[in-house]
Amino acid sequence: MSIHAVKRSQCHLAWDNSIAPVLRVQSGETITFDCLDASNGQITPESTVDAIKSLVFSQLDQVNGPVFVEGAAPGDTLQIDVLRVAPAPWGWTACIPGFGLLTDEFPEPALKIWELDTENMVTYFDEEKTIRIPLRPFAGEMGVAPGKKGAFSTIPPYATGGALFSIGDGHAVQGDGGTAIETPMNVSVRLTVRKDRPYTKTPHFTTPKVNIQDEGYYCTTGVDADMREATRAAVRNMIDFLCAEHALDRVAAYMLCSVAADLRLHEVVRWVLVLLTSMWLQIWLGGHAELRRAREFAA
Repeated sequence: MSIHAVKRSQCHLAWDNSIAPVLRVQSGETITFDCLDASNGQITPESTVDAIKSLVFSQLDQVNGPVFVEGAAPGDTLQIDVLRVAPAPWGWTACIPGFGLLTDEFPEPALKIWELDTENMVTYFDEEKTIRIPLRPFAGEMGVAPGKKGAFSTIPPYATGGALFSIGDGHAVQGDGGTAIETPMNVSVRLTVRKDRPYTKTPHFTTPKVNIQDEGYYCTTGVDADMREATRAAVRNMIDFLCAEHALDRVAAYMLCSVAADLRLHEVVRWVLVLLTSMWLQIWLGGHAELRRAREFAA
């Protein structure tokens, strides 16, 4: 299996299908990305709060790529298997004026530089090391270019040929609100074109199991500025998945969501809200379709 690399300098600042790909790969190949933090290098381990005051916002939240995936056509689904995530030994969290859930109550800029123990995958909130936080690193942004012309900040992702996948915005750990320990990151993913999932209109994902008896969760998303509409979209997407993958009719799928699915608010720091509908995979006694495919693919 081929392994490709995207350098730290191969990045861009908008989701735009006119940006030339930095790499072309076949479906099923693995790519390693070397990503800067969300500040695009404006914040370093030696930075003070003055760095927050002088941030150039037009340079924030860059992503690395794009990568053209051969065979990906508009309407296909791009499966992203995250194989490895390695954060840097440092990170930062900030109060940025004008951003955040309680921005009116915290108007002054603030910056915290974290030391990350990447060997034991923990960090400490205080110098006395009485508050320990486990690291759960992930890429805060990954997606494909929109099919429509023009530059888009984040959403919505419209289908486009080749997918033009990009990734970045490394997070060492994050609460459900959407604010993280920002960090540079090295991440490896496998990109696979799926032509059997026409119902996938927004991101779907599975979570790993947390113990030997567990199977993790299958999750669908809903994105909207209105919480009720975001929730409705997340549940509707789960219903579509259950109908397509488990041969349920819409009424049965709706009932199953009512008794076996959880709803979770996952993003509040931006102008849109992200809702998750998650369903425990353990309820399928015969095995979950997506898990079986993943195991067959890995084999």
